[in-house]
Amino acid sequence: MPMPRAPHACLVPLCALLSTLLAAAPAMAGFSVCNRSLDEVNLALGQPGDDGFGTSGWWLIGPGECASPLDRPLGARFLYVFALDAFGRVLLEGATPMCVGPGRFEIRGATDCLTRGYLEARFREIDTRNADDFTLTLHPAPD
Repeated sequence: MPMPRAPHACLVPLCALLSTLLAAAPAMAGFSVCNRSLDEVNLALGQPGDDGFGTSGWWLIGPGECASPLDRPLGARFLYVFALDAFGRVLLEGATPMCVGPGRFEIRGATDCLTRGYLEARFREIDTRNADDFTLTLHPAPD
């Protein structure tokens, strides 16, 4: 009489196959933002394109989570970010004016925001050092 198989014995080959496939998968390139604060972060991204600067948003990033606004190799050395908390308070800003919208948005052009029906925000320039992959980590503001 044959010995009965353990119910999970057939999972061993499947697990081996999955681990081989996962190990062979190429690393994802792009731009990620990790939120190490205790608040949700709403993130907007600005970047150069073939037809000038463009902005897009909003990515909602929970506490302790990461988001990938760009999941392709970075094509520019500098990216621009602007972040608000859940109450609309500025968490991260810089000196570069660009346009944002009140809801989800993709905006071509970074000038004349108000006359085009958008809001103007000051984005922080992020130097990616020409990397294909870059992660920005947002930390809580010091007290």
